[in-house]
Amino acid sequence: MKTVIMAGGFGTRLRPLTQSLPKPMVPVANLPMLHHIVNLLKKHDLKDYVTLLYFQPEEIKSYFKDGSEFGVNMKYLLAEDDFGTAGAVKAAEDFYQGNRVMVISGDVLTDFDLTAAIKFHEERQAAATIILTRMENPLAYGVVITDADGKISRFLEKPTWGEVFSDTINTGIYILEPKVFERIPKGQNFDFSQNLFPGMLKDNERLYGYIAPGYWRDIGNLSEYQKAHLDILNEQVKIETTYNQLHRENATIWINREFHVDENAHFSGAVIVGDGAEIEAGAHISNSVIGDRCKIAANATIESSVIWHDTTVGEGAQITQAIVCNDVTVEKNVSINEEAVVSDHVKLRQGSTVKANCKIWPGKEIEAGATVSSSLIWGEKWNRELFSDSKVSGLGNIEVTPEFAAKLGCAFGATLLKGESIVVSRGVSSASRVFSRSFISGLLSCGINVVDLRTLPIPIMRYELKQGKHGGGVHVRQNPSQYHITDMIFLGPDGMDLPTRKTRSIETLFAREDFRRAPVEQVGHLDYPTRTVESYRTDFLKHVDSEAIAAKKFKLVIDFSHGGASEIFGGIFSSLNTELISLNAYPDPNLLVADSRRSLNTMASIVKSLGADVGIQLSRSAEKITVVDRNGAVITDQLLLLIVTSLFLSSYQTRKIAVPVMASMGVEKIAEQYGVQVTRVRSDHLAMMQAYKSEDIDFVGGTRGGFMLSSFQLGADGMFATIKLLEMLAKQNADLAEMRSEFERFHSVEEQVPCSWSKKGQVMRLLMENTEGKNRQLVDGARFQDGDSWVWIAPDRNAAYFTVVAESEDKKQAEVLAKKYCEQVVKWQE
Repeated sequence: MKTVIMAGGFGTRLRPLTQSLPKPMVPVANLPMLHHIVNLLKKHDLKDYVTLLYFQPEEIKSYFKDGSEFGVNMKYLLAEDDFGTAGAVKAAEDFYQGNRVMVISGDVLTDFDLTAAIKFHEERQAAATIILTRMENPLAYGVVITDADGKISRFLEKPTWGEVFSDTINTGIYILEPKVFERIPKGQNFDFSQNLFPGMLKDNERLYGYIAPGYWRDIGNLSEYQKAHLDILNEQVKIETTYNQLHRENATIWINREFHVDENAHFSGAVIVGDGAEIEAGAHISNSVIGDRCKIAANATIESSVIWHDTTVGEGAQITQAIVCNDVTVEKNVSINEEAVVSDHVKLRQGSTVKANCKIWPGKEIEAGATVSSSLIWGEKWNRELFSDSKVSGLGNIEVTPEFAAKLGCAFGATLLKGESIVVSRGVSSASRVFSRSFISGLLSCGINVVDLRTLPIPIMRYELKQGKHGGGVHVRQNPSQYHITDMIFLGPDGMDLPTRKTRSIETLFAREDFRRAPVEQVGHLDYPTRTVESYRTDFLKHVDSEAIAAKKFKLVIDFSHGGASEIFGGIFSSLNTELISLNAYPDPNLLVADSRRSLNTMASIVKSLGADVGIQLSRSAEKITVVDRNGAVITDQLLLLIVTSLFLSSYQTRKIAVPVMASMGVEKIAEQYGVQVTRVRSDHLAMMQAYKSEDIDFVGGTRGGFMLSSFQLGADGMFATIKLLEMLAKQNADLAEMRSEFERFHSVEEQVPCSWSKKGQVMRLLMENTEGKNRQLVDGARFQDGDSWVWIAPDRNAAYFTVVAESEDKKQAEVLAKKYCEQVVKWQE
């Protein structure tokens, strides 16, 4: 059996550790990651390797040479081009031809029993076996679903929480029979997870997943790097090492050959001390790794840190939860704080301070007494995923700061070509203006041109992008539900929400903190267009039946929510023969959520007292609508979806519509009357837009007041939805109050069940197992039938809870089912 080791990674998210090293050579417990992999393979009698190289290949070749010093046979192949994971392995076919192959990454830390995995593969006569592991938070990995015997039934590549139907993930370790390589084209980009394995699954090949007990960690970022060391020190992972353990009071010291530790040095927890290290009297070291030939002076304190080789730490210096690389000089009384990283050959002069989360790139010198409060090459730590769908959100001026916005602008700009243009718009708040201007500065500094629409709603920006003249757009606003949260919403060149693969590219560049800068003569230029709103209004009116609306002579109350739509919308109504009563029609940057709710109640009273036909509250961003009927009754979002669906199907001919997975069961009952097929999609806006963009879907109805009703606009547009609602009511001579009464027979109960992040994957796996055999839809969580009723259970993407929705035409039954499945979600966490 041969082994192919994937060792070509750049390790961009580990920068600056990988500034001068390929990722597999980054030391873990004083040995390169790849050395640990070789030790594991050798332990399981796998000794013939070809190592696939790309970035800084000589670092790996000079360390391992032909492998004889390590008791293995090591050959190398330098990649000619990026052929994908499977394509890269195919390029090494001369090495393993005709043999079974194990493929393994050279930059993970694991102690899997590979012998047991091979036995599993042989017993099932598998063509390919993927080694899997259970992961508390599987979002960043490929989720794999298997049956009871281990046969793979489904793949989910880097899913959202609502798509995590199992907590078993692909570890990137594969056992492959020779015939599998016949499916991989030579010299072409071909990926294991994207191409090979889905193709084998489609063709019903013998594709299995072995769920391996034991430890596995993808050391993909600085946080994971530090956690890996903590796990080693706590002996949660079994690594092959030549260290011996020396036990002192309150401490376990891992030592090798030559070292000098003064008897008055103090240790606590677990500490690894490298060869030739010197630790003087009075030094305090706890839960840390000290590299070879390091010198730790008297009264220095090192806590929960990783120190690489040949570094000197001066008297009285303090290093806490930090990473210090090779050949660093840390002089007397220097302080290095939490999650800071100091790269190779840096000199920190006496009394200087490196504040938390700062990174210092190689070769820098910090003068005596100076304080490094921001990275010497960019930014601060972002302690979670940067994007949620296509949006970056954080506490305004705390997490989202002007500096943060400028760096995010740089990261976005680095994904674009110099000279491309980006559209930027903002909400009405003063904070949105500050952060949008900072973001624009970042873009301009990368040579990206900016079209600033200033204070205009998102639908206007989507319309501008739809014209095909720009590379994308960003809208900055205060969150409609939590005013102190700032949102930065990213759109693609067609006006659609930016897809995950694009946001991950931005996130990677943001983490690298190594952005492209334009020469001063090539910085971008800033434009302020003048005809965008006029073009929007003209095209808007071409897509509505103005005569039908005018003939009905509607009396309408609109609450503009102090947003930016009033000036745009007022001009549209002038040609529709409609009596318009406007509320809150001037921009107010200080509107809170509670004010919006009070305004809705006020509008409902005004509609009833004035005898208006309908009341509409536009969301502040003008994307969504809340509707009030002539009796002053507020129509819930689910009821509004049923009403608009019914009106659309009675007004237009179509074959298929789409709604979110959590939409009312009433949608299917309405569609059945018209012979129309219903497609259920994820609940996020991007999934709805992607469904609407497909050729055979003419209507997408949301469950939060957003609708897509015409080719005029790709995303949700509350202004357009308002006029189309009036048009359909006029054409059908329909009454909202009567329609509301008709559809109130559908009763739903929604509950939220607390669930820690670490248990979400487990709950999803048990949800899958317990709904097996039911009529179910696995789109965003699981929606399944229970008798004549429907239940939807899904994890929240941004908070630690599950949502349970039960719906029935019997109100009591809906309540019973909601209670039953809330209790189940609690039980599945045990």
